[in-house]
Amino acid sequence: MSHLTRRALGALMLTLPAGAVLAHGEITKGDIAITNPWTRAAGANANGAGFMTLKNNGSTGDRLISATSAGARVVELHTHIREGDVMRMRPVADIPIPPGQTVQLRPGGLHIMLIGLTEPLRQGATLPLTLRFERAGEVQVTLGVESAGARGHTH
Repeated sequence: MSHLTRRALGALMLTLPAGAVLAHGEITKGDIAITNPWTRAAGANANGAGFMTLKNNGSTGDRLISATSAGARVVELHTHIREGDVMRMRPVADIPIPPGQTVQLRPGGLHIMLIGLTEPLRQGATLPLTLRFERAGEVQVTLGVESAGARGHTH
């Protein structure tokens, strides 16, 4: 890594809130490991969704109980359910993460709903998000913004 690249990376790290993780990285808080946080490009005032992998490395269950972001007016935990022939999104009270298990937040499944985006989400940008777990507490992550039709993260 060149001296200039190291300086640029160092400067970037100083601009992140304490405890934040770079998009597509990994962070561990308590027994919970969070990897590959991402979202899709979307316009201002539209809705978006946050996706990631949550792994419980402990012997006791935990739950994601809420999330917040200054980038959306409302943030909710959601799932998709089938009602007849139609798939619908519905809020959930929490997302359980059983001991030793991995939970995928992904398109068409569990996800973090970002309602009323305050700014457009442009591909290549990032969006800070605070996750609140019952046992692990608060964790800051940074969602990397992928293309509008992305089905997964690209890194």
